[in-house]
Amino acid sequence: MELGFARWMALNALPQVGPRRLARLRQLNPDWPGGWLARLPPGAAAELRLWLDHPRRSPLTALIEQAEAWLAGDGGKARSAANGGRLHERAEARHLLHPDHPRWPALLDQIPDPPVLLWALGDLDALVPPRLALVGSRRPTREGLVNARSFAVALAEAGWCLVSGMALGIDGAAQAAALDLGGRSIAVLAGGVDVVYPGQHGALYRRLRDDGGLLLAESPPGVRPRSGDFPRRNRIVTGLSCGVLVVEAAEHSGSLVSARLAGEQGREVLALPGSIHSPQARGCLRLIREGAALVRHPDDLFEELACWGPRRATPQCIAAGAADGRVVRHVDGPVDSSVDNPVDSPLDSASERTGARAAPSPGRKLLDLLSATPLAVDDLMGLAGCDVAACQRELTLLEIAGQAGLVAGGWVRLDGGGS
Repeated sequence: MELGFARWMALNALPQVGPRRLARLRQLNPDWPGGWLARLPPGAAAELRLWLDHPRRSPLTALIEQAEAWLAGDGGKARSAANGGRLHERAEARHLLHPDHPRWPALLDQIPDPPVLLWALGDLDALVPPRLALVGSRRPTREGLVNARSFAVALAEAGWCLVSGMALGIDGAAQAAALDLGGRSIAVLAGGVDVVYPGQHGALYRRLRDDGGLLLAESPPGVRPRSGDFPRRNRIVTGLSCGVLVVEAAEHSGSLVSARLAGEQGREVLALPGSIHSPQARGCLRLIREGAALVRHPDDLFEELACWGPRRATPQCIAAGAADGRVVRHVDGPVDSSVDNPVDSPLDSASERTGARAAPSPGRKLLDLLSATPLAVDDLMGLAGCDVAACQRELTLLEIAGQAGLVAGGWVRLDGGGS
C-alpha cells in the first residue's frame, strides 16, 4: 500500500522506531493506519494517533510543513558558503525520496536497515545507471590518487555511476574524475544535503548538484554531521551500489567499515592490492586476504561486475545504443555453475513444457517486465520481488539466451524474447 511522502515522514520521526523496525514493518505491508498502529510500540502509536486525529497539536505536522517548504524553495533562505556551509540551490533540483517515490532506488530495500527518507539535490537520472561505490584513504599516496582517477574514468566510460561520500582524498578525486568525463556520480552526505562537508569540497559539491550528479542525505537540511553519522551514511553508500571498490586504505581506515557493510549487505567487495611496503595498502591487502576480489586493472573490475552492467563503451557508443536499441553485450561474464542448462533455464521449466499452471519463475517475471525501454537492475528487483543474487543470475541467463541485453540506462528485452 502506497503511503506518500507525509506518512513516511511521520513514521520516520516517531520515537522508538528506527530503520530496522521500519524495514520489518514494511515487509508486512500493513494497512494504513490500523495495521501500523497495531504493530508500532505504544509510545510511537500514540504519537501517530495524535497526528492523525489532531494534526495541529502534533509536532509531526511542523516537520512535514518544513519539508514541503524546502521542496518548494521557501524553507531556509539560501545562504553563502561562509555562513554555516550552506550553498544556494535551485528549488527544481530538490527532491525528497521515499519508498513510494517513482525514483526510489530499490537496491536499498535489500539491506536490513534502509532509510525511508532521502533528501536529494541534483539530477535524479544519476540513479538510472548501474552504481558502484568507490572509497579509499583521506590521506592517499600519489599512486592511490592516480588509481582512483583511472578507475573512475573507466567506470564513467562504461556507463556506470560512481557512488561515494565526497570525502577528502580518494573519494573526492574519483568523483571529480567521473564528472570531468561527463559521467554520473552520487555523493551521500553525513549531514544535511545543503551542508558542505568537508568545507574544502565546495566546488565538488556544486558540480555534483548542478552538472548531472546527485547529492543525497538521510539527515534533514541544515544538520551538521557528527562522528556517529558517518557509519550510518556508509550503509547507504554501499546499499545504493552493487559493490564497493576500495582503492587504498590503511589498517584502520573508515573504508574498511564500508567494505564490511557491503559484505553484510551481500554486495561485491573489491580491492586494489598496492605495495606490501605501503601503510596505505595494508587495509586493502587485509580485505583481499579475507576474500575480497583482487583488482589490478579496470578489466578485472568489469569481469567481477559482469552481471550488473556493461564492460566498456565510450559515452558516444552508450548514447547511440540507448537511441537505437543496440545492446552492449557482455556474455563472457560468470555463470552460476549450479544451473545445469543455463541457456534454457529461465523459461524452459517442466511446468511450461507440460502446460501445467505454476507460479512464474524469476526469469519469466523479469522477461515479462522488460521492453524496449531500459530498466535499471534495482527497479527490476523491486518490480519482480527478487533479491540481488536471483536478479543477477536470471538476467545473466536471459542474456545468454539472447532474450535480454544491456543498453545505457538498464536492461531491455530483445526481439527473440517474445512470448
